Amino acid sequence: MSDVTKTVQKWHASFKKGTDFDSWGQLVEAIDEYQILARQLQKEVQSSNSHDFSEEQKKTLGKFATCLEMRSASLQCTQSQEEFKLEDLKKLEPSMYTYIDSGCFRKILAPGEEENLELEEELDAGTGAGSTPSFPSRVPGTLLPRLPSEPGMTLLTLTIEKIGLKDAGQCIDPYITVSVKDLNGIDLNPVQETPVATRKEDTYIHFSVDVEIQKHVEKLPKGAAIFFEFKHYKPKKRFTSTKCFAFMEMDEIKPGPIVIELYKKPTDFKRKKLNLLTKKPLYLHLNQTLHKD
Repeated sequence: MSDVTKTVQKWHASFKKGTDFDSWGQLVEAIDEYQILARQLQKEVQSSNSHDFSEEQKKTLGKFATCLEMRSASLQCTQSQEEFKLEDLKKLEPSMYTYIDSGCFRKILAPGEEENLELEEELDAGTGAGSTPSFPSRVPGTLLPRLPSEPGMTLLTLTIEKIGLKDAGQCIDPYITVSVKDLNGIDLNPVQETPVATRKEDTYIHFSVDVEIQKHVEKLPKGAAIFFEFKHYKPKKRFTSTKCFAFMEMDEIKPGPIVIELYKKPTDFKRKKLNLLTKKPLYLHLNQTLHKD
């Protein structure tokens, strides 16, 4: 067993110990354990002599430390309007223990969880609350193949061409989360992530990627919508943030190009409180292809 694997196992044991204390209501002990582990992770992140982890892995460790610090802060704050919950922290446990031989950690932040890390968004995160993923989260670049065709049924391929943003050139590692929600904000399909965009031009970030919707159009319930969340990495805060979102409703499913408006975060999956991101003519550009036997 390598030294790195032993270190990761030690971190995992500490994480489990802290969440156990938290579950049992031993909050002082939980806070101590979270803070100790957060310091250990941050020490590894800031170490210039460590060659055990790549820079990308250190970013991931830094995100994990941020989560621990936020849970610790939630336990100490009696007047918090929105807290970083224990169940949110526990969602990260599989990632802590996933060490691959190639030396890669799985992305810690899963789709729909990024907003929880933004302190300034915690106060109004309630709009998107209630959207509990019913399907496994996917990391950027893991798009799903087209479903098998069925007689008389229609499949939809969405090509995400580009997105217009006034500060497009400043966005680091941008990608888009695609999900299909019902009127209550519940997932109807597995959530998918585009690969990180590699081309930026003026006020546009180009994706040129196909996303296969994982349900036949005829089987989507009335009131469903397809959501597109634009996300990017914030190096100063060391986590991925949702910048804006867009959505397409069922009556907009038609072959050919479509441009849809962008809205301010946090993502409102119930579509009740919508505020345009900008008055400028900047949109998400898509192309729709319908497949029917």
